[in-house]
Amino acid sequence: MKSPKEIALERAIIREIGDLPLPLALAKELFADVELQAMQEYANVVSIRRLGYNDHGPVHMRMVALNALTMLNLLHEAGIPTSLEHDEAGTYEDSVCGVFLAALLHDLGMSVSRQEHEHLSVILAQPAINHALKRVLPNDLLRRVAIRSIATEGIFGHMGTMKIHSLEAGLILVADGCDMTKGRARITLAVKTESQVGDIHKYSANSIESVTISRGAEKPIRIDVEMTENVGFFQVEEVLMQKIAMSPARRHLELYAGVKNEPRKRYL
Repeated sequence: MKSPKEIALERAIIREIGDLPLPLALAKELFADVELQAMQEYANVVSIRRLGYNDHGPVHMRMVALNALTMLNLLHEAGIPTSLEHDEAGTYEDSVCGVFLAALLHDLGMSVSRQEHEHLSVILAQPAINHALKRVLPNDLLRRVAIRSIATEGIFGHMGTMKIHSLEAGLILVADGCDMTKGRARITLAVKTESQVGDIHKYSANSIESVTISRGAEKPIRIDVEMTENVGFFQVEEVLMQKIAMSPARRHLELYAGVKNEPRKRYL
């Protein structure tokens, strides 16, 4: 059974997709995939219980999907074409599908190993991508290929270690980095008590009160990070900024961060 948080995130994703018929059908198809759900849940077994990392399971993947779609919609409202649109290889709806697939499937490889899990995610995601796309686009091979390629690039590049080129894949990088609030960190803090490698990430993330994505004043997207302690700047500077630096979407972003009730520091 899905948790209340997962269900709430799925509803928020559906709202963000709006009245776009193809992405809406794709989302419903993936949300009903019981094998995918099981893979996402097992990714957390490996991540949290075996390795002592933070959440990389169904809630995290849905949160990244919501983040990515929110940013994609802000770019669309600002009149900025996606890479598929710019290349005349697909429509905005196709880009929404690619971004959604990449975000929802990007951490499946954590069900096997942390090391190079993005490569494992690509392999594990292909059956789900192919099955879902054939269900919603049974008679359009070229569109299926374009969407699958964008989704695969987003999964492959989400760690910021590989060069990516599409705006769509760049949003996955940033959306992943934005999921760093304290709720995600508290899972591992509750499970593991002994000191170990990676604790700085957990404790810095535990100080992040909120990450808000909204329309920027000068650029289409504003990311605002509010924290309770200065240790949260580690998460912003060593995780989020590193991913933004590798993202083709970086020129469209404003980034602010600061301790609650104190002036924000502007990074971008």
